[in-house]
Amino acid sequence: MSEMESIMTQAERYVTTVSDQLNAIRKTQWDSLRVGAEWIGEALLNDRWFYTFGTGHSRLLAEEVFHRAGGLARAVPILDDRIYFSAGAQQATDFERQQGTALELMSDYPLQEGDVILVASNSGRNALPIEMAMHAREKGLKVIALINVNHAKAWPSRHPSGKHLSDVSDLVLDNCGVQGDAAIEMTGIPGRVAATSTITGAYLVNLLIVAAVAHIQSKGGHPEVYISSNSDGDDHNAALASKYRHHIKHL
Repeated sequence: MSEMESIMTQAERYVTTVSDQLNAIRKTQWDSLRVGAEWIGEALLNDRWFYTFGTGHSRLLAEEVFHRAGGLARAVPILDDRIYFSAGAQQATDFERQQGTALELMSDYPLQEGDVILVASNSGRNALPIEMAMHAREKGLKVIALINVNHAKAWPSRHPSGKHLSDVSDLVLDNCGVQGDAAIEMTGIPGRVAATSTITGAYLVNLLIVAAVAHIQSKGGHPEVYISSNSDGDDHNAALASKYRHHIKHL
């Protein structure tokens, strides 16, 4: 075996691992995805909103729904500079572990009863996503948690209540990852190499979107979805942004 073949054998292990996790999602998460999609679809049919929030690298999943080709026009990410690594990775890590910050972030968004929120956190153990879910439920929102169940079971909550994100949510989606997220063991490397949660998380989020759109159509509704701006969708997208800019401040 050549050196290049040996190198790519390790890469093939990652391909197999990700494929196995995607297949596990198909086998185990379908019923939960259907329920979540129905909630989102009904919210949009009733002129309500689909909010998203994530911390750590799961913040990428909150933006996965927003203002992109195939994304829902009435999807609203809850964003804050303190969650992003641009202000410092350690600062972002510390921020998601702080108690009492969720209400501050939520105050900038008009969340109301009848809305749905997806809260993404691979570990499901830190204070900010847990309190985001708790306060959202208090406001009457349906809360969908997107977590790594294997990881959450392996580690205690960092919230004083002792609860994990899954304990304070109405529905749990499991990304079917391994404990620790990184998936590939390699000789001489502490821990493992190559995380999977962004791939599987985006897969779950987009499955929700597809199924929610199908639900809306099944009820006679007309889903509003963005078109790629690089496929000459500018006019279509501008009309949607103009329509909803009053509610979605990030537009």
